[in-house]
Amino acid sequence: MRFTCETADLNASLSIVSRALAARSPKPILEGILFESCEEGLRLTCTDLAMGIRTVIPASVEEEGRVVLPGRLLCEVARKLPEGRAEFTVNERMQTSIRCASSRTNLAGLDPVEYPELPPVSGHTFSAPQGMLKDMIGRTIFAIALDESRPILTGCLLEIDEGKLRVVALDGFRLAMREEKLDGAPKSLSAVVGGKVLGDIAKILSDGDEPVELCVSASHISLSAGATHIVARLLEGEFIHYRQILPREWQTAVTLSRADLGGAIDRASLIAREGKNNLVRFKIEGDTLEIASNSETGDTQETLSVQTEGKDLSIAFNVRYITDVLKALPDEEVLLRFNSNVSPCVILPTEGEAYLYLVLPVRTFGV
Repeated sequence: MRFTCETADLNASLSIVSRALAARSPKPILEGILFESCEEGLRLTCTDLAMGIRTVIPASVEEEGRVVLPGRLLCEVARKLPEGRAEFTVNERMQTSIRCASSRTNLAGLDPVEYPELPPVSGHTFSAPQGMLKDMIGRTIFAIALDESRPILTGCLLEIDEGKLRVVALDGFRLAMREEKLDGAPKSLSAVVGGKVLGDIAKILSDGDEPVELCVSASHISLSAGATHIVARLLEGEFIHYRQILPREWQTAVTLSRADLGGAIDRASLIAREGKNNLVRFKIEGDTLEIASNSETGDTQETLSVQTEGKDLSIAFNVRYITDVLKALPDEEVLLRFNSNVSPCVILPTEGEAYLYLVLPVRTFGV
């Protein structure tokens, strides 16, 4: 096998496929990246069996063939190559020579005969703008569970019904949900995709309106965006019936500036993180919201002007959970709804239903 390609194209493609590179796999071949010639030039494939990524780059192929090259080492070598064209020559023993300008590197490749094929996926198909899907993932994935005791919660629920695409994540302490209209969507669809997989997908997607084609089967999801194709195994199990935990009524509603709330929470967090419980306290009285925190090393208190409907209320939260939500909010103003000091706070847009965040309070004495 012999081919040449631009080092810029090579590095861009390696940064994409290496997200599916297996680390210390019992199968050494999964620690490699499959190179194979194709009509478009050169096809690169990487898989850890849970997720597989394939992409195509332009290349001049003089001799067709296939080889598996050591993934992490190749990525490091490619990053340090000078700009220009790199020439790859693979002999019958899979020994690979890489030449670029005055640089020459030899790598020991593997026979690709045992390299696994990416599984075909057939099922519900639909498309969505890449930027929209990337944004939906980025604004919900922080709420997945990190604790493996409930594996299903380490992923996000992708759900379609009534012409809307919904992404939901929850970890038992907070819930994040984004919703967007989707033209040409299936009537109904439900799949749980692992958090790491979705995080990698979001990094590969562009910020624009170019479409990403998705297909969901009973066990896998596939995404095709431009020259890149991704296949991932779905998480097994039933996702929590999240609609049952969403409050249908409220006793107190507060509308205020997201920037003002975020600034006050950031300042309160400096003191809260010094305490044992990392708490921030809200006290709603009339059209004021008092935000306070204290610890053994000090305390802080701040009062914001807000628009309030309903009853006065005092409630406490883990400051990290509130901070994570505020970082994900896109609007200038937000709406907070409460029922009691032991019921979840629901954070919504002032208009529309593009998102919903839910944060459980912390029971404290004196609140």
